[in-house]
Amino acid sequence: MGEIKPVMRSAEGVSMEIPAWNLGDLYAGPDDPALAAALDDARRDSEAFHAAYAGRLALLSGEELGTAIARYENIMERLQRVLSYAQLYFAEDMSDPERGRFQQTIQEHYNAITVELLFFTLELNRIDDTVLDSQCSHPLAAKYRPWLRDQRVFRPHQLADDVEAILHEKAVAGRNAWIRLFEQTLARLRCPVDGEDRTLTDLLNMMSHADPARRRDAARALGSGLADQIELLALVTNTLAKDKEIEDRYRRYPTPVSHRNLANRVEDQVVDALVTAIQSAYDALAHRYYRLKARWFGVDALDYWDRNAPLPGGEERTFTWAEARHTVLDAFQRFHPTLAEVASPFFSEGWIDAQPRPGKEPGAFSHPTVPSVHPYILLNYYGRPRDVTTLAHELGHGVHQQLAGRQGALMADTPLTLAETASVFGEMLVFRAVLEGVSDPDQRRRLLAAKVEDMLNTVVRQIAFYEFERLVHEERRNGELSPERLGEIWFEVQRTSLGPAIRFHDEYKYFWSYIPHFIHSPFYVYAYAFGDCLVNALYNVYRTGFDRFEEHYIDMLQAGGTRGHHDLLQPFGLDARDPQFWRGGLDVIVGLIDELEALG
Repeated sequence: MGEIKPVMRSAEGVSMEIPAWNLGDLYAGPDDPALAAALDDARRDSEAFHAAYAGRLALLSGEELGTAIARYENIMERLQRVLSYAQLYFAEDMSDPERGRFQQTIQEHYNAITVELLFFTLELNRIDDTVLDSQCSHPLAAKYRPWLRDQRVFRPHQLADDVEAILHEKAVAGRNAWIRLFEQTLARLRCPVDGEDRTLTDLLNMMSHADPARRRDAARALGSGLADQIELLALVTNTLAKDKEIEDRYRRYPTPVSHRNLANRVEDQVVDALVTAIQSAYDALAHRYYRLKARWFGVDALDYWDRNAPLPGGEERTFTWAEARHTVLDAFQRFHPTLAEVASPFFSEGWIDAQPRPGKEPGAFSHPTVPSVHPYILLNYYGRPRDVTTLAHELGHGVHQQLAGRQGALMADTPLTLAETASVFGEMLVFRAVLEGVSDPDQRRRLLAAKVEDMLNTVVRQIAFYEFERLVHEERRNGELSPERLGEIWFEVQRTSLGPAIRFHDEYKYFWSYIPHFIHSPFYVYAYAFGDCLVNALYNVYRTGFDRFEEHYIDMLQAGGTRGHHDLLQPFGLDARDPQFWRGGLDVIVGLIDELEALG
């Protein structure tokens, strides 16, 4: 853990010195005495906090309330530091049962301690508006107005204190346990290809290989591996969907997505407008592009494993890790020095784990940990151009999390819709920088095609995921869904979104089962589409030479969770409530497809 591994070689022989992270800035290891001491201190402080404030919040002066919130923030940050370490330690190798047990133990300690603090937000929400306004006239309490605002939107859905406590404590033996089962099942998944057992991450990477036979073999192997686990994965999905339906019913959420929209601080009608705009543009986006790509491949329809294949007739460039680092930091620097300055320590200080390893969490993320430390980034780097944009995406998150950290532990968190803005904007900066340096028509076509495919994966595919979730959660109310029915819904939304130029094979019906967002964060997925379209609109403003755009953008990142999307977009003259806002974002993708068609 934390060391730099030996030089790896890509399939093309390009050397890539791939880093692993160093979690020592959190704790030295699972047996670090400081970790156990942090839990003990937090337990004592939580009990003292409960004794000092429970039942008294409405009677406090503004100064006393501000002091109480600051104490609560301090305890929560210390606990979150321990929990973050456990989550990152587990992500290094989710197939290791000892790491799984360690994470579960820490989660149980966390829940047992925070049940002492649970009263605080519940009681805050019961304070009369007039009383709270008076308390917030004092600067110490006024500092936390944005956090109080965001807590109080959940007032209509709050249950009795004892019920909230039971739900909180039982989560470790309920929802969290099912999530752990899902993670460990996929981490241990091994599928044979060419006589070698491959991990999920390996298989997904192989499905972008230049060799069509490798793509086909990887896809079929993955389908077979998922089929072997489909009863279990369907049980996890059904159980968590039912668990959510029960809790939503008691909390009086009108639809399965209502809680997510509140947490994202976005109105239902804004999300509906986004989804409608993208679904109505399926033909102009995915259907049209994949027809074009099928023509390039000389076929009427692409097999589903060719959807992200590199274009035929040339070599796809590979990037060493050093080249990827330079590409991303240079693009960030050209936009604004602050972005590069904040991003640089991720490379130099060991805050990135990019090594593909058996058991390691597939995919990519940037974990914010706590403001007093720094984020950590995980990805699986193979040297493809898509890996470079993934690095830019996660560094966008990381820079955002660092800049927002100055708001403190309670107000640094950004709604998912806005959190994806910085990451997608980072991707766009890197793509535009690379494209500017390419004059060869074939290379330009390859770059444009890769970018369009990334955007379709972010916009069309994620809204198809959203529709799959919506249909599953609605149908689950009437009874458990069989694996066959889940596969039917999956096929339905995939055919509708991707269009007739993609040919699906029978094993593809199992591919819904490895998508982690369905399990970890129901209805998270529309945030990607929200972020992509928002970034397209932002980037169009940037390209017009909008006065002080860069400063406004940095200010937006620094705001963290203190402001909603209406306020944050106002300096740029944008309004996500306007249906034309989303259409303008989609027109950017249409324009790139136009350019590809013109290139032939």
